[in-house]
Amino acid sequence: MINTVLAFMTSMVVSYLIGSIPSAYLVGRAFKGIDIRKVGSHNMGAMNTFYTIGFWPGMLVLASDVCKGILAVLLSYLIATYLFVVAGNMVVPVEMAAGIAVIAGHNFPVFLNFKGGKGGATAIGVLAFLLAWINWVDMGSIKLPIPLGDLIFLGSFLILTLVTRWPTAAYAISFIAFWLIAWFVYKDTGLFIYAIFLTAVPVLMYIPRIKEIWAKSGHNFIRGLFRRDLKDRL
Repeated sequence: MINTVLAFMTSMVVSYLIGSIPSAYLVGRAFKGIDIRKVGSHNMGAMNTFYTIGFWPGMLVLASDVCKGILAVLLSYLIATYLFVVAGNMVVPVEMAAGIAVIAGHNFPVFLNFKGGKGGATAIGVLAFLLAWINWVDMGSIKLPIPLGDLIFLGSFLILTLVTRWPTAAYAISFIAFWLIAWFVYKDTGLFIYAIFLTAVPVLMYIPRIKEIWAKSGHNFIRGLFRRDLKDRL
């Protein structure tokens, strides 16, 4: 029992600190010497970095934030399995707790007075690890792991981005792919509820911005959703 408690505590602390690494802030300082929280949409995330600093800096932030989620859950797996040797049925709950902690770190980073991003990219990383839906494909003498769950999410995101020209809405809707994988592939009610919860976090954090877009569009949802100017989607 004590090992399980220690696994939860250690994983959550480590994950929170990983999430607190302010990728967008560091990139903003490194590339342009600016505080990303004071320009554009004032959000410490990849999209704001794309539009205020540049494409490649934005990609760097996006990759970093997704990797924070993946790394946190991976380390929690190693901590639970090899450091504290918890029961097999407790490993996934430890990973899930770590996923929540890393998003909390991203949204409320201890290194920046608890003012961070919205957690969308980091949530993608967490679910991409937990619901990867790995399929092994024979390639001659070797087998390659194909993460079908992640590919379905990515495909959904790209299609929706092309249609709506609103990347933030696209990735929010694409989270549904993880819900379906949790329900139909993993057949795990706990993971299904967890995926919905992780989706709700960035959506709720984004409500003020949705209200702003709603006002700018003249309270016309269709006009707001399909606007041509991508920079309005910050």
